[in-house]
Amino acid sequence: MPWLFLLLAVAALAIAFMASSIAVVVVSLLAALVLLGLWILGLLAQRIDTQSRDDSQMLDPRELQRLREIAEARRAGAASVAPTADEPRMP
Repeated sequence: MPWLFLLLAVAALAIAFMASSIAVVVVSLLAALVLLGLWILGLLAQRIDTQSRDDSQMLDPRELQRLREIAEARRAGAASVAPTADEPRMP
């Protein structure tokens, strides 16, 4: 779809170059400028869309809370198993 805006912008520029009336030239140049801006915005929207993640892969709040609880339990378990600086280490 963005390429259609570019094609229309080029057509508007061609009309502006071939027109003999100042009013037609001004309207054609403004149309070309607007269409060129729409083309750029369309390209940016496509680029953002291709780099965004799929919404179905996002976690719901309950699943996220469950994963946090599991991580806390692992950290608490690892902290109780790890020797402190005061305790001698076994060779």
